[in-house]
Amino acid sequence: MYSFMGGGLFCAGVGNILLVVSTATDYWMQYRQSSSYMHQGLWRYCVPGKCMTHTDSIAYWDATRAFMILAILACFFGIIIGVMAFINYSSFSGFDKTFAAGILYFISCFFVLLAMAVYTGMTVNYYGKRYGNWRFSWSYIMGWVSVVLTFFSVPWDLLYVCLPDAWTERPHVPLRLLILDPVRKSFLAPSFLELVI
Repeated sequence: MYSFMGGGLFCAGVGNILLVVSTATDYWMQYRQSSSYMHQGLWRYCVPGKCMTHTDSIAYWDATRAFMILAILACFFGIIIGVMAFINYSSFSGFDKTFAAGILYFISCFFVLLAMAVYTGMTVNYYGKRYGNWRFSWSYIMGWVSVVLTFFSVPWDLLYVCLPDAWTERPHVPLRLLILDPVRKSFLAPSFLELVI
């Protein structure tokens, strides 16, 4: 059963590393201007020989930066809680650490998806109309790969929560109880007898 949790931790760890690298580097976009290639990231833009900090406060850059930082933080705290669950850290035993880590991974995935969607939409809209010779670069691609990895870290943790563990007394939580139950038409917490069944 720990392989499910380990898979979630692995995907989230690699995804968080890619998030940090993608956010910090200056290769989100490359374009050609006056016979030389330039590139830019969320924080700086570079011309041949030197890089300068963005001085303009453009709303979609600010939104992308904010969403990426929130995604990094959510994934980082999810990894910490996931490691605590993996090593059976006994503090905070009142809540399911694995489920909490999965929720934080989902929030991270949501934030990075928002960041990438905002950046993609605005960049295509702006540069697509004004310049012909531009393209997204490897920092941008790493952002999309981190979307996939943080997305796939969620089901690993939920599989660990939903499947019974034969070596411990942890109750089995059916997946149908984590989704809207059509009979009850609500998200109410199940009773203890339903958890055992």
